[in-house]
Amino acid sequence: MNWKAAITTVALAITPAITFAQDGGQPGAAGGDRGARPQPGGQGGQGGQRGNWDPAEMQKRRMERIKEQLAAPDDEWKVIEPKLDKVVTAQRDSFAGFGGGGRRGGGGPGGDANADTSPLAVAQRELRTVLETENASAADIETKLNAYRDARTKAQANLEAARKELKEILSAKQEASLVLSGVLE
Repeated sequence: MNWKAAITTVALAITPAITFAQDGGQPGAAGGDRGARPQPGGQGGQGGQRGNWDPAEMQKRRMERIKEQLAAPDDEWKVIEPKLDKVVTAQRDSFAGFGGGGRRGGGGPGGDANADTSPLAVAQRELRTVLETENASAADIETKLNAYRDARTKAQANLEAARKELKEILSAKQEASLVLSGVLE
């Protein structure tokens, strides 16, 4: 995948998350009153706090929006959903290298309680740690860099395989819709 395509894919993939965050993370907020502010401690919180933000709930809502977008009846959705979930998970895991999985801080003294544990995110954190180590040897850096590259290659291969599997069961209209939404290329 070339860098332009990767950046475009990342931008398309995070658009729903940005919209969700801008809407205060509230159910039904999309298309609602954008001037309304979320309540402290609620989803979205204020002042950069996470509040009760639930990634599983966000994922569930995203899948519901996609089901509507695809106009998939329940019996058809039962076949599509597991394959779509596999693509979305592989996408998230493959984007760790673009900053998503290497987030720092948050979650108190132990770091981010919701830290990404995908192999790519772990390799990215390990590479960052060795780079921040004052006396790291060139061999240590090279080892972590190679591990990061290997994890990135595997994550991209997993994503491509999941996308291929999903495409096999979609109609042309459904495939085009998922291309426009950034799930497929």
